[in-house]
Amino acid sequence: MVTLKTIEPTDYQTVDSLIRKAFTNTEEGYGNEAELAANLRKDATYQNYLEIVALKDNTIVGYGLLSEVGVYEDSILLSTGLCLAPLAVLPEMQKQGIGAMLLEELEIRAKKENYPFISILGHPAYYSKFGYQLASHFNIQAPFPVPDDAYFVKELYPASLKNVEGTVCYLDAFNE
Repeated sequence: MVTLKTIEPTDYQTVDSLIRKAFTNTEEGYGNEAELAANLRKDATYQNYLEIVALKDNTIVGYGLLSEVGVYEDSILLSTGLCLAPLAVLPEMQKQGIGAMLLEELEIRAKKENYPFISILGHPAYYSKFGYQLASHFNIQAPFPVPDDAYFVKELYPASLKNVEGTVCYLDAFNE
């Protein structure tokens, strides 16, 4: 049975290793996702509650982290939401629903904190299954070039992105 819990500092080293294993042999390869997670923890807006791990037999097998992002139009903040990065599951534990469990729990926690949306840069076939729509559908763009079919947003409440369109601004940790 897989259980979920909020991350603890004693989990950081294991999570770092898990992230590296999860991304190393992917199509995109490892892109410093473990360093990103460590840097996001240092940001003033970091919320421990929005960083979780999945455990099977007391072993960490999955991980997810949400961090704040803003949607801006002409330097005006229109909405503050969240971004999922990274979401990782050990390669030998993938395709067992662990990523879905992590994503669903993070969405529940985001709603409890009244965030209006979550943005994701990821695989179209995977995230569309969970109600994520192309960000371009909402006239929301990434601040860097990305394929349109890989950049998603999910409204956590009906019409929570009404009158919100512009460019997503990520925390500085994404640029380190």
